[in-house]
Amino acid sequence: MPARKIIKIDETKCNGCGLCIPNCEEGALKIVNGKARLISDKFCDGLGACLGHCPQDAITVEEREAEDFNEEAVKKYLNEQKSASPNNHVKNIPFTCPGSRVTDRRENISKKEKTQNMRLGSELRQWPIQLKLVPAHAPYLKDAGLLIAADCVPFTYANFHSDFLRGKTLVMGCPKFDGAEHYIEKLTAILTMNNIKSITLVNMEVPCCFGLQQIAEEAIKNSGKVLPLRQTIISVQGEKQ
Repeated sequence: MPARKIIKIDETKCNGCGLCIPNCEEGALKIVNGKARLISDKFCDGLGACLGHCPQDAITVEEREAEDFNEEAVKKYLNEQKSASPNNHVKNIPFTCPGSRVTDRRENISKKEKTQNMRLGSELRQWPIQLKLVPAHAPYLKDAGLLIAADCVPFTYANFHSDFLRGKTLVMGCPKFDGAEHYIEKLTAILTMNNIKSITLVNMEVPCCFGLQQIAEEAIKNSGKVLPLRQTIISVQGEKQ
């Protein structure tokens, strides 16, 4: 079997975000047990179109003995997937990102007893709140207790304001849709320029959301400061884990 170029996935770096999946025209990648996997050597053309879409740098191209790329096998495989799901016109049908999996909770919500009907006040202390928009020199960051939250958390966890936001300065973001490098750079500047008293991280349980943890840890390291990171994970059902 001759050697050729083919992708290699570092499972220690892969967080299962799935951003590489839609960019593989051959459908050679799939999320298995929370990690990106190469389905078959013959489906990979070795061009590496998926490389630049991995925020964890978990995908590289190596040269090794591998079955030849088989375009006909790829076409057959993709046609089989389309036939299996005729109403799904999104390419690379085998992939379902855990963070995008459709869940209908309307019945559960309707069965809950309404124990109170009071309006609660907001605990938000500043604006803006998106990490990419917050100026690193904003006055509300001085001597602050910093709360880093994934975008989905406040909508999923009902007591977000009382349990997490009260008394904290908030920055929010989504590592799946925004650049991790920009987040690291901005958060590093915030930690360097301000006497941050504490850091609390709240993220969802889905794999792509854990990118915020890596971003926060990298920013703390880059700032040269010793800051404990307190983390809470929220399930898609809206419960603390």
